Amino acid sequence: MDLKKKLKSLIHKQDSQQSPVEEKISHEDFQREPSFTKFNQQQASNPEEEQEVIDSIGEVYFKDETHDTSLLELEKLPEKLELEQINNDRIRLRRQLQCVSKRVSELVLQNHPAYAGELQRVMELQKTLQLGSVICADARRQLSVARESFTTASLGLLANYRKRQLLKGLLKSLHTIKTLQRTDMRLREMMEEGDYCGAIQLCLECQKAAATFRHYKCISELSSKLQDTLDMLEEQLDVALSKICTNFDVNHYEKVQTAYKLLGKTQTAMDQLHMHFASAIHNTAFQIVLGYVELCSGTKETNFQKKQYADLCKYVTIESFTPCLIDLCKALWGVMRSYHKTMKWHGAHDIQTDSTDSDGSRSVELSFDKRYIKQKLENGLIRIWQDVQQKVRTYILGIDLSEFKLDEFIQFLDLVNRMIEIGDEFCQSKSEGLQESLKQQSLNYFKNLHRAKMDELRMFLENEGWEMCPVKSNFHIANLVEFRFMRHLNKDILALNHTDNSIDTNDTSFKERGGYFQDVLGCSPFEIHVDQDENEDVFAGVGDIEEVERESDSDSDIPDELKHDYIDEITGETHSRPGRRRITRSRSFHKNVSLVTNTSLNICRVIGKYMQMMRLLQPIAFDVLTSLAQLFDFYMYTVYIFFGYDLHSMDGLAINNRLKTTLLRIQTSLIVEVPVPSLTESISQDNKDRIPQPHLSPIIDLHNASRLYGLAERIVAVESLVFLAQQLEFLEPHLETMIPSTKKAFLQQFYSQTVKMATELRKPVYWAVSSHIIHYESILQSMATVKWDVKEIMSQHNPYVDILMKNFADFQIRLSELSRHLPITRAAYEILWDHCIRQANRTFVEGYANAKKCTNEGRALMQLDFQQYLRSMEKLVDIRPIPDREYVETYIKAYYLPENQLESWLQEHREYTYRQLLALVGSVDHINKKARQKLCNMLEDAEKNKR
Repeated sequence: MDLKKKLKSLIHKQDSQQSPVEEKISHEDFQREPSFTKFNQQQASNPEEEQEVIDSIGEVYFKDETHDTSLLELEKLPEKLELEQINNDRIRLRRQLQCVSKRVSELVLQNHPAYAGELQRVMELQKTLQLGSVICADARRQLSVARESFTTASLGLLANYRKRQLLKGLLKSLHTIKTLQRTDMRLREMMEEGDYCGAIQLCLECQKAAATFRHYKCISELSSKLQDTLDMLEEQLDVALSKICTNFDVNHYEKVQTAYKLLGKTQTAMDQLHMHFASAIHNTAFQIVLGYVELCSGTKETNFQKKQYADLCKYVTIESFTPCLIDLCKALWGVMRSYHKTMKWHGAHDIQTDSTDSDGSRSVELSFDKRYIKQKLENGLIRIWQDVQQKVRTYILGIDLSEFKLDEFIQFLDLVNRMIEIGDEFCQSKSEGLQESLKQQSLNYFKNLHRAKMDELRMFLENEGWEMCPVKSNFHIANLVEFRFMRHLNKDILALNHTDNSIDTNDTSFKERGGYFQDVLGCSPFEIHVDQDENEDVFAGVGDIEEVERESDSDSDIPDELKHDYIDEITGETHSRPGRRRITRSRSFHKNVSLVTNTSLNICRVIGKYMQMMRLLQPIAFDVLTSLAQLFDFYMYTVYIFFGYDLHSMDGLAINNRLKTTLLRIQTSLIVEVPVPSLTESISQDNKDRIPQPHLSPIIDLHNASRLYGLAERIVAVESLVFLAQQLEFLEPHLETMIPSTKKAFLQQFYSQTVKMATELRKPVYWAVSSHIIHYESILQSMATVKWDVKEIMSQHNPYVDILMKNFADFQIRLSELSRHLPITRAAYEILWDHCIRQANRTFVEGYANAKKCTNEGRALMQLDFQQYLRSMEKLVDIRPIPDREYVETYIKAYYLPENQLESWLQEHREYTYRQLLALVGSVDHINKKARQKLCNMLEDAEKNKR
């Protein structure tokens, strides 16, 4: 181990010794053959053995030049050294070194000729460089001779000429600088004159000239001044651009755009323009609201200038709300119109430039600018409308409109709805925000309004005198000013009354005249107002009343027998017909007449206003429709409870089941229930949306026989209801277009179950008159005195028929007298007589059933009396066929039926009462007692089953 350390130290000492000095090599040394004397060949060379020795050398010896191979060999020595092993390693390494050295020598000998040739070329290059040095020295000597031989006078002459030329250029520059100094005043004059294009052109030319002479010290100050002037010119140009937002002028805008084009800032101008429009919307809205607030609500101590727009809107008073809204919408529409005109100008300008531009490179730049401007303007439509919508929405929500009158609120709806239409035309926006705020205000307002209208309607009905309102005979709901809005929706309405001069041909929408942004009218869409009271002509004049009276004075159709004197069957006295009492047939009654009360006319007006709200505010259209239906329901129910029979005691002839169901529905859903002490809280909760039942005015007397039991009031009431129903049927197509398609089932149900039932209300109302106007009890008493068990056939009818016809004739006369003052419609006339005839027929059957004994001759007498009654009735009235004629004749003829047929007849004819059928069986004398008892038992069983 110590030996290895000593060897290592010895090796390090050898490495640290100075390397031998290289020998100087001369060119001649490479002229002869190289010689190797250091390593002599001791053995004959064998290439294969040498290659094997070289291959046996480890790769580590060729891996890195800095690798210490001596140290590597020493590290290979074992711990216990053996001399023989070390000697073998030495011989092996020496053999490898000899082979490598030999191989290197061979490579050197192979490359020696190339080295010698390259060294020869280097020597030739050295000789060429020495020759070039001699040539350069000769050239320098010749240049020195040329400089000495050239004359100094010639160069001086050239220098003076050059100096002269420079001075001339300087003089020209001084003149230009003097001109530049004077242009500042001219620029200001051109800016004051509005010649922006000329000022910019002059300023740019001056800047170009200043850039040319920027090497002068005075020009630096002038350039700075020109830049300040150009900046000031851009500011004034921006101010001129802002004026476009409120009042667009084609010439002015064209000058501004040309000026920006000269500056190369067309895109910047468009960006600035949109900023100005946004500022114009805000400033315009703020100033208008501020003016009204300071005028109506402001005090000297209140500083409204520092308040926000939303807070400022809360100070607007109810009185100034609508005028302020009109001015606000008008001003904002003006801003939108200016923007629309701006877009229109750019559209026309782009077409013009496309047709005149021919420069290819310039065309690319212009095309890019046009696309940018077009996209900017199109995107700005939505932003500007959103700003306008937000200002109007904030103003709407800033105040409570519950104190508005209905006309004022409809005007408010019309203004906002018109603004929504403007937004739709401006940018095809549905204005959800504005509609939502409008819906919010409208729902709150309409809920309170409808309650007030229902209370007002109840007050009207309780104070209604049920007299005919003097309207024209051809009156139609479209004649009212509340329905003026429909005239441009349906041109057929104009044909309802072609002689009506109240139609305003100027009341057409802006859309029909070309749109809200066209100048066809020359005014704002918020400046058109129609005087609603100016042209309404619905009330009848003196000539109309006289014409109605002349129609009812004719007595040419009075039956001759009713013009003769008549004999009172009871007293036997002869009476003459008064000459002035004329009996008229149905042709003297009015067929097409408008019977309207003050209340029904008021309902028509309210319906018109409700429909205006439906048209102007679609989101609550169905809520308004349900309220509109309640108006008609309440009026219909009131007419029934005032003039009809009680619902549960109504005779089947006077009311049908559908009408009964409708009235029960109205009573349940709309009328306040009578409170019960134990259920007061729950009932009050259910009744909060219901109306108390109205009470008939005490001035109306329905029990006075001299006034036909209030027949005039009954006719006016029920016919006004029918007229109202007819008007609603006319409005059905319009109502259907105003509500969502999902709600049309309600509308159809309302018309089928309520509106169409109005005509059915005539029966119970007129039944109350028909059942009292004829003394049917006295007729029954007269029939009770007649003996029906006669043994011979009579040729003369009984006196009770004449008594009955006398009552009918008196009733006809009184109807004629009533028709002089009140037009009686054909339907009312027919239903009145229908009720009277049906009651009379039942009186006949009841009187015949009271006969305890009857013979075949007595039955023939019954037929004689009834035929006499039919002949007289056919002369008195023109109702064909006579109602319920078979009802009496069938009962009379049943007397002659044999037993087997009579039994089946009794089972089939249940329209007669149990007592009447029992009396019929008892009066038949051609069946035996057992058969009679059988039939009586059958009737009794059927009556028990019926119960």
